[in-house]
Formats: sequence, C-alpha cells, structure tokens
Amino acid sequence: MLRDPNLIPLSRQHQHALALCVRLDRAIQAEEVDIEAWQAEIEQQFESEIAIHFAAEEKELFPAAAQFPELRKLVDELLAEHVVLRDYFSRATARSLEQQSLANFGEKLAQHIRKEERQLFEGMQKVMTSQALAALGVALDAALQDASQACTLPSDATKLRSKL
Repeated sequence: MLRDPNLIPLSRQHQHALALCVRLDRAIQAEEVDIEAWQAEIEQQFESEIAIHFAAEEKELFPAAAQFPELRKLVDELLAEHVVLRDYFSRATARSLEQQSLANFGEKLAQHIRKEERQLFEGMQKVMTSQALAALGVALDAALQDASQACTLPSDATKLRSKL
C-alpha cells in the first residue's frame, strides 16, 4: 500500500533513523565500533529529531490510532517501546552503553520503526477517512516543525573504512 501523504513526514524521519541502525550494524559486523563516537551520534540524532518525532507520535498519531479498537493494542506496544528506546537514548547520553547494548539498541529501533510503518501506518490508512488523515497531517506538521529536516551525516569515527 502506498504511504498516505499525511504520514510521509514521519516516514522520512524513519528513514533517517533506519540509516543510523544500518550503519551501526555494519560497523559492529566489521568490528569497527568507536563506542564513544556512536553514543555521541545517537545522542545528537535523538536531540535533533527523534525526541520531537516521539513527542509528535505520542501527542497526535497514537491518540488518533487508538480511537480504533483494532489498533489499540498496537499503540500500547509502541508506547512501551518508546519507553525502552528512551532508556537507550538516555544511556547513550550518559555514555554508559557497551558494544552489545549498541547492537541491541539498533535492533530494537529498527524493529520499532518497521512495526510503525508496516502495521500502524498500514492499519491507519485502512480505517481512517481521507479527511481524518488530512487533519492528522496538519497536526503532525505542526508537531514536527522543530525537528531537523536532514539526515545526520556520520562523523569520521562512525564511518566505515575500506579495508584495502
């Protein structure tokens, strides 16, 4: 199903966060993990975009979805995942994550995003009217206005280096 235009701003931000997850996974697989640099990048990403994204979802998206009985359990799961993910972001800010925690973080964030995209957004598009989605889009635009509009570029320490 094509993404409704009113949900695309959230999907764009999901792409930014997924890019972080993919890069982190590749660094871990290549055994090129600068734990301090990754934690700094995760903190920066949270402050510039993800914190605002979570707040917009919790204020606008989740309440709109929770009006539909078939989506309530999913919304509850996503809210619980926000709590877990915020703990990871907090631990990154405190520089208390180790390599396995970084790997777990990347997996949990990617799974969370895919659940929102594949289950929540698809479900909302099936049950909500186009007018309700349009009203939600206006509210989301307002809630997301302070978020960064660009994907964060990796620092030198979080770029994968070619092993030639």
